[in-house]
Amino acid sequence: MHPGSQPTTPFGRRPLSLAMMAAQAAAKACPEEAVGHKWRIFRDVTEAKDRLGVSDRALAVLSALLTFHPETTLTSGTETVVFPSNRELSLRAHGPSPATLRRALAQLVEVGLVIRRDSPNGKRYARRDTDGGIAQAFGFDLTPLLVRAAELAGLAQEVRAEARLRTLLREEIALLRRDIVKTLAAAVEADWPGPWSALADRFTELGGMPGRAASAAALQPAAEALRMLRGDVDKWLSEATDFTKTHANESQNERHHQNSKPDPALESERCFRRSPAATERSDSDRVRADQRPLPLPMVLEACPDIVLYARDGIRSWADLATVAEIVRPSLGISSSAWEAAVAAMGRDPALVVLAAILQRAAMINAPGGYLRALTQKARSGGFSAWPMLLALWRLRHGAAGAERRQTG
Repeated sequence: MHPGSQPTTPFGRRPLSLAMMAAQAAAKACPEEAVGHKWRIFRDVTEAKDRLGVSDRALAVLSALLTFHPETTLTSGTETVVFPSNRELSLRAHGPSPATLRRALAQLVEVGLVIRRDSPNGKRYARRDTDGGIAQAFGFDLTPLLVRAAELAGLAQEVRAEARLRTLLREEIALLRRDIVKTLAAAVEADWPGPWSALADRFTELGGMPGRAASAAALQPAAEALRMLRGDVDKWLSEATDFTKTHANESQNERHHQNSKPDPALESERCFRRSPAATERSDSDRVRADQRPLPLPMVLEACPDIVLYARDGIRSWADLATVAEIVRPSLGISSSAWEAAVAAMGRDPALVVLAAILQRAAMINAPGGYLRALTQKARSGGFSAWPMLLALWRLRHGAAGAERRQTG
């Protein structure tokens, strides 16, 4: 019996919606020669489930309904109505509760994937003819799957294409972020000329790695912003390396002219005899040279444990300061010790020290005493947060590289 001659209104208090009427009209207009592989169609539905608005439970129920159709293919003009009992349907759908089963069936009907063909009393059954064939069936009509096969295949293809694009964008974003962070860290460590702190602030403002649920449309602007930042970083890196090479050549030429005939005795004396005052001045100069701005991205990469205490991530030094108020008591650092550290070091270096202490907490017996010792050193002008930060940064990247070599 053709689907068009089947019942069109639901039993009981269930209303007849426009979506149901549209699905019934499409089923009635289904070409006689239409044929579709039911499991291929189901796979397309599965891939396009978010576009269709179908839940995982509804997919399980649809899969169970398809198992009650005896053939592998759905063919127009043949019986496409299945009529399982709720008990049998629940067993094949992996045992949902009656309420969940009802909601899943209602969802499949509402999105137009199946049609209800309700009997006068709402029961599902088939009436057979004198030859034993099915004369009329009451249950769920699968014809909409056949009618929409091409549409569903197109939706699935779009979803696959978007998934591929999303994967490529996520890979590009991850690589750009890594390149930018490592380039900035190398430039700052080498003390190359350039606005590295401003570039690091731009990187921080872009936020962290997008979530896995982010769509391709949401990833596109993030990737574009990182491409622009990477271009600026590369431009300044090129200028800095050119400047460094030129400066090195000039210095080498100057030394060549000045020391064309060096006195070996004086040369060895210069190399190995340094007065205590000269040594002290050299150490002081080194500490002053290390009072460069600390790039927040480098801090977070070297000390990732502190990010775990941030509810919404760390995008600025103010965010890090907020998290520090949570971390400090957990490390047993008193407010007086912290205030003294901030006064002696400055807020940002003190925050770096706190993040470093947290990162190495397992190896520091008394974090409060350790911080006080560093504070005392900072008061005398002999402390910089840079060596601590660079040591942790190298340690983290050295461990990551060793792990990659082992797994490779």
